[in-house]
Parts: sequence; C-alpha cells; structure tokens
Amino acid sequence: MKKALMMLVMAGVIIIFMGANATFAGRISNRQIIQQKRIHQGIRTGELTGCEIRRIERQQHRIQRQKKRTWSDGLLTPRERLRMERKQDRANRHIYRLKHNDRIR
Repeated sequence: MKKALMMLVMAGVIIIFMGANATFAGRISNRQIIQQKRIHQGIRTGELTGCEIRRIERQQHRIQRQKKRTWSDGLLTPRERLRMERKQDRANRHIYRLKHNDRIR
C-alpha cells in the first residue's frame, strides 16, 4: 500500500515538473525531466529506498527553485547556466550512486 501511494505521489510530482519545465527551453529543463524519469524508474524497480527518494526529491526541488529564480528576469547568463549545469551534474551523480548502492528495501 505504501509503495503504491509513493508511486502515485511521485507520478504527480513528475507531471508537475514536466508541465513547469515545458515553458522553459533548453538543456537545463530537458535534464531535469530526464532525472525525474530516472528517479521514477528507480522507485518502480525498488532500487531506491524511501529515505533515498526523499533525499533525491529534496535535491531536485532545490534545483527547480534555483531554476525559477534564475529565469525570473527572463535572461539566462552564461554564469547562471554553468551554475545550473553543475548542480544537475551533482544530482545526476547522486542519483546514479543511490540507484547502484545494492541496498534492498
């Protein structure tokens, strides 16, 4: 029951992220969507525990907040783009490590 509820919550979060990201163009938004898909796949296969899911989602939420602040003036400077890409690189490595740590629920 908990797993099904968690899946529904995560599906809702993914849909929200995908809808919000559709308004922004470029690699940053696409990477965010891809990372959400990888998280969802990790949940579906059981590679991620509940605690790991919360940590990753918190990190994704911080990236999303930063992206909104970055785009608030309607301009993405090269420095802002580099900063966002670095955050996403860290998140990408984090997702990979948690999915491949051989931890079982």
